[in-house]
Amino acid sequence: MAKKADPKVEISTEEKLKALFELQMVDSSVDKIRTVRGELPLEVQDLEDDVEGLETRIGNLDDEIKTLENNISEKKNAIKESQALIKKYESQQNSVRNNREFDSLTKEIEYQNLEIELAEKRIKEYTANIEAKKEVADESKKALDERKGDLDHKKNELNEIIAETEKEEEALIKKSEKAAKKIEERLVAAYKRIRGNARNGLAVVTVQRDACGGCFNKIPPQRQMDIKQHKKVIVCEHCGRILVDEAIAEKA
Repeated sequence: MAKKADPKVEISTEEKLKALFELQMVDSSVDKIRTVRGELPLEVQDLEDDVEGLETRIGNLDDEIKTLENNISEKKNAIKESQALIKKYESQQNSVRNNREFDSLTKEIEYQNLEIELAEKRIKEYTANIEAKKEVADESKKALDERKGDLDHKKNELNEIIAETEKEEEALIKKSEKAAKKIEERLVAAYKRIRGNARNGLAVVTVQRDACGGCFNKIPPQRQMDIKQHKKVIVCEHCGRILVDEAIAEKA
């Protein structure tokens, strides 16, 4: 059985131009569908980032609060230890043999009292810090609830639009891939590059009123004649878009 001819080898320049224009029309239809979604995908991504950031902040605040609470517990235990030592030293003062021992115990008592004062000061600082962090955490939790609500709403909105357009988009993408297979990879790559650089996604445009349909700059008469002959792929000298005439557009 004879092998089928490779369409990319057999295809004429006119057929390439027709396939390119068809590819552009299909891709433009996909662009319109995605435009309907508008900024929703970006809004959803932004909200997801916000939610993640707020959850991280709340987690960090909770960890910091736990650390401060542990510090308070440690200081309270230290106070108890100092109070126990003070009682011990006061009891020992009752059985000292000389003034030197009494003074030494007095200094120990004074030192432990200072330790208690310092611990109580630190407890007040830690408590104030906890209250401040709890306030920030509460505000963050409120903001998180709001962001989650907005995210659910936007996701539902996006999913509804996707559900409405998904089948149409899939059919168009398949049609786009089919059209691209008619053209050699080098030309498809050029088309994608031009399309990626074009603000409106137009890589293939028709000549309209003697001007480029993409940038609207005038096209010289001789260049228009070359375009109409369909013998080679011609691009706009100003914007680099691929140019076709109305005859190609009608055949596509």
